[in-house]
Amino acid sequence: MKLDAKIPAGPLAQKWDLHKANLKLVNPANRRKYRVLVVGSGLAGASAAASLAEQGYQVSCFCYQDSPRRAHSIAAQGGINAAKNYQNDGDSVYRLFYDTIKGGDFRAREGNVYRLAQVSVDIIDQCVAQGVPFAREYGGLLDNRSFGGAQVSRTFYARGQTGQQLLLGAYSALSRQIGLGQVKMYNRHEMLDLVMVPDSSGEPHAKGIIARNLVTGVIESFSGDAVLLCTGGYGNVFYLSTNAQGCNVSAIWRAYRRGAGMANPCYTQIHPTCIPVHGDEQSKLTLMSESLRNDGRVWVPKSKEVAAKLRARQIKASDVAEADRDYYLERKYKSFGNLAPRDISSRAAKEACDDGRGVASSGFGVYLDFSDAIKRLGEDKIKERYSNLFEMYERITGDSAYRSPMMIYPAVHYTMGGLWVDYNLMSNLSGLFVLGEANFSDHGANRLGASALMQGLADGYFVAPYTLSDYLARTGAGAPSTDHPAFKSAQAQVNDRLNRFLSIQGDKTARHFHQQLGKIMWEYCGMARTEAGLKKALQLIPELRAEFWKNLRVPGTGESLNMEIERAGRVADFLEFGELLCRDALDRDESCGGHFRSEHQDAEGEAARDDEHFNNVSVWESQGENKPPVKHVEPLVYEEVHLAKRSYK
Repeated sequence: MKLDAKIPAGPLAQKWDLHKANLKLVNPANRRKYRVLVVGSGLAGASAAASLAEQGYQVSCFCYQDSPRRAHSIAAQGGINAAKNYQNDGDSVYRLFYDTIKGGDFRAREGNVYRLAQVSVDIIDQCVAQGVPFAREYGGLLDNRSFGGAQVSRTFYARGQTGQQLLLGAYSALSRQIGLGQVKMYNRHEMLDLVMVPDSSGEPHAKGIIARNLVTGVIESFSGDAVLLCTGGYGNVFYLSTNAQGCNVSAIWRAYRRGAGMANPCYTQIHPTCIPVHGDEQSKLTLMSESLRNDGRVWVPKSKEVAAKLRARQIKASDVAEADRDYYLERKYKSFGNLAPRDISSRAAKEACDDGRGVASSGFGVYLDFSDAIKRLGEDKIKERYSNLFEMYERITGDSAYRSPMMIYPAVHYTMGGLWVDYNLMSNLSGLFVLGEANFSDHGANRLGASALMQGLADGYFVAPYTLSDYLARTGAGAPSTDHPAFKSAQAQVNDRLNRFLSIQGDKTARHFHQQLGKIMWEYCGMARTEAGLKKALQLIPELRAEFWKNLRVPGTGESLNMEIERAGRVADFLEFGELLCRDALDRDESCGGHFRSEHQDAEGEAARDDEHFNNVSVWESQGENKPPVKHVEPLVYEEVHLAKRSYK
């Protein structure tokens, strides 16, 4: 496997501009000769498909939802970062760049992150032009708020609906191109394999996908000149997460099985402000936006006895005197307080609950209290900022956060790992580009809040349209026929796999195996990981996978609508991917960001990195079924920043 990151030469602030000036272009009259396959229609996919179609390329876009509007990007709440410095509080492109590098615990690529900070300012202009209704100040200027890991206000927002509004903007651009005939939209189609076709020199290129029509069950082949995977993250490997139930790892895992490198899969993010688990039959968790930490104060009782009374509902939160409350984030992280980064805030909540001071009935919950903000600003101002979030919380829990504190607890939310890509966002497989959360490139070991939307739109609107054109100009047009043997072979393998699911006829559902996998992952590879626990997981997961292939039951047939066969395929991939995630976590014998190995912490309980041995990207290469993968390493080179202990105190 070749790992050439292709970081351009020159000063950091000039790399992207110099690189763009040297990229090859496709003549506008020739672009109609190329077809590009975009898999996924969230922020990264919709923005890429719309932008490429606007340039004149023929685009086929695929999503498994019934509409691109239902992509999981719609669930993002709090905001999108951009270094506009509208608040005149000291922000800059460099500060956003450094905050992102530091927030990722110095485990991200410098060049990619600086480019992200650079193009962030253009994203806001693009979205405003599309009509995205960002919040505005009294005078009509765009408003900003703060998010974790930053001491400036750089987050643009539309109440708690930012992801939805941004997706509607991208969807409007996509719909325009669909109407013009530049984009062919394939709703309710799920990619089940990647097709690699060798060129005249024998080098394989990504030239197509195999997809299943989820309504009819028909397996179809689609050919193109390049493939863009914009399929999101793999957080549902834990079963319970803030992701929609349909979110899965299958697209990037199928690419991994075809030779694409999987980078840093152990980097998973736990979000500190989610509604606690309330039962064994729960299928997903609900996010409460990080923006709430601007005005909410996080606390637990100082004593276990008071916490026990709160759990038993013998007293209310309002009965706990101020002197008996532990505002632990404000106590431990005086500079950042309640806006400490997600990984740090999540571990602090876990420590408080492990100490017996949790307040939910399960013992796994802390308070997010708005009483001080309501007294200071008035209830109307809090409603103006967060009303839909408060309404969501009340509908789910039955409690009003205006009257009593929210109860929150950390939950799996985002994944920083993903397929390895170079500076051009192309994987080690020629012609396979990976955008948004599906790649590993920008967030290191921990993503700062409001940066996911920024990356997805940066990749789709401002990076891929340049770098993909360079690839196409170098290779030329020439999408192969779907009669090519590579397509026939891949389609046969997909059919064989689906038939295998149907033929087992065991007595347990795919959901059962997914739940069991989630329990293993959360117990042994969750917020805190140990060598012994990871080795236990690496023993249990293969056993569970063996039982899956022996006792799975999928009712119905493959020739029609069958959601159980969809779920079976996704769970089968999770069972393989979960093992790789744990293997990577065991191999990375350090703590950094969201990857916290209990053996590696300083005297204050903070993550202790090992820069001598792990200042790198771990990239795993598949060797085939039931064979251990091979690890490759991309060293991380810092030209502008110096490795330092991350501190928010």
